[in-house]
Amino acid sequence: MDAQGRGRADNIDPADQWVLNPNTGEYELRLTPSAPQSGVPRPRRGSPANAVPGAGTRARRAPERESPATPGPDVPGPRRRRGAPAEPPPGRRKGRTKPKKSKAKKILLWTGGSMAFVLVAVSAAGYLYLKHLEGNVSTTDVGSAGKKGFSKDEAFNILIIGTDKRTGKGNEGYGDKGSVGHADTNILLHVSKDRTNATALSIPRDLIVDVPDCPTKQPDGSEKVVPGTQSVRFNTSLGQDGRDPGCTMRTVKAVTGISVDHFMMADFNAVKTLTSAVGGVDVCVAHAVNDKESHLKLPAGKSKVEGEQALAFVRTRHSFGNQGDLDRIKVQQQFLGSLMRKMSSSDTLTNPAKLISLAEAATKALTVDTGIGNVSTLKDVALELKKVPTKNITFTTVPVLDNPAEKVKATVVVNQSQAPAVFDAIKSDVSFTAVKQKEKKEKAEVAARLKGTRSAAADIRVDIYNGGAPGGSAQETLNWLQNTEGVPKSSQLGNAAAPLSKTTVEYSPDQADQARKLADLMGLSASALKPGKSEKNSQGLPAIVLTLGKDFKGAGVSLTTPTKAPEVDKSTADKTVCAS
Repeated sequence: MDAQGRGRADNIDPADQWVLNPNTGEYELRLTPSAPQSGVPRPRRGSPANAVPGAGTRARRAPERESPATPGPDVPGPRRRRGAPAEPPPGRRKGRTKPKKSKAKKILLWTGGSMAFVLVAVSAAGYLYLKHLEGNVSTTDVGSAGKKGFSKDEAFNILIIGTDKRTGKGNEGYGDKGSVGHADTNILLHVSKDRTNATALSIPRDLIVDVPDCPTKQPDGSEKVVPGTQSVRFNTSLGQDGRDPGCTMRTVKAVTGISVDHFMMADFNAVKTLTSAVGGVDVCVAHAVNDKESHLKLPAGKSKVEGEQALAFVRTRHSFGNQGDLDRIKVQQQFLGSLMRKMSSSDTLTNPAKLISLAEAATKALTVDTGIGNVSTLKDVALELKKVPTKNITFTTVPVLDNPAEKVKATVVVNQSQAPAVFDAIKSDVSFTAVKQKEKKEKAEVAARLKGTRSAAADIRVDIYNGGAPGGSAQETLNWLQNTEGVPKSSQLGNAAAPLSKTTVEYSPDQADQARKLADLMGLSASALKPGKSEKNSQGLPAIVLTLGKDFKGAGVSLTTPTKAPEVDKSTADKTVCAS
């Protein structure tokens, strides 16, 4: 190429010469005079029509089929002034010449032209890679046990299940031989609506529960109801008699009263692959471990485990505490906290190789419900969880007691004096750590609804509807109000027109004193009071409208939501704790 750009046809900027080759279907860089050129005017008047112009003229667009490498006999070469050197010396050029494109501009043109192809290639590759990851994810349709989709604007509950099914090479030494895959490790992860906190509630596998009837989807699309069983270990809620993860979700709801939105299930291999993908997880033991059962060998203090050794760490039970499942749960919680820290660390997030390995490992390791069964939704779930500071991710366990029916203690039961407060805090989206709650306190104008005079109970005139509470709740409430609380002017009018998530009291302004008294009796918060219009009862008199929502717990049971979580034995994901 003419370095000085003296008007020759091959002095066209390479960034403008990417041409599609119809024979190969690929773009090629052409530097010949026939390469496509844009915005080139015709030769000056008097110039030969087929001439290659010299200095001070511009090249004519040549048809692509005519591409002589050198001028033929009929095409004169470039002319120069008499006595002028063949190539001008360095320095300022004389006469009218085409300005030379700056180096910076050439770079911009090159990168601009190339970047378009790069972006298309990356976008295509990214799409194909996402489709590839999509193929890694296994899903299970749990029907009405979970939600159909995921919302970024709500609190959500995910049940994390670790099965004891022996799948994969090297897992022969773990779990029960021939297990169908019971719910061996279970963590109910609640993520708050404002993403300031999360609670990971472990549910012991040896907790005695009643497993409810469970509709399960069959391979042919039909539905089979697996009958429930009473007073059995929690881990039999999965696998036993063909139960799917939806059965475990329903069992959690029956035990805790907390609705589970989604599930994520993994087997032994998940621990191996996930820890290897992030380059190992830091753990700590208070004393040296040499466990013959799990084959875990670790010196006292901090170590890094991955793969087989990481699985041995979370499966070990004979080297910690009283060698029971409750102490192993604590070790698993500490391990998960460390895994969370490693996955969210800059070492992982800024390392493309680790991120790809993690994406591959996570999608291959997990089975999830169809509500979150695509990669984009799983990404959304991960991003929402990433918003929660690790210092506000609390690990705790369902409060339990040794099973009083056993002489040899092997199972546990729910501690009814402590557990309900824990369950209520999670249902009410209350943090177990000190955080600055966003919009948690009722607004002053709402709180003011409970301020003022109260009428006598006998003066309350109320119509009761069932708006989502268990069947018979309206009649139960009527009997309780009339016979226990002295509210004779009450009526039960059946089901409401539409279900409600929360119990409400609607009243006209002149009935505010009655509404406040009813709220006191029912244990309702100010947000349950809805100023509006009353309705006329069967006698044609104005009556308050009490609609029992899905949150109704029973006549006489307070519906005031807790504002502070109870004190529990807990740890947080930001701190390293040495297993002992």
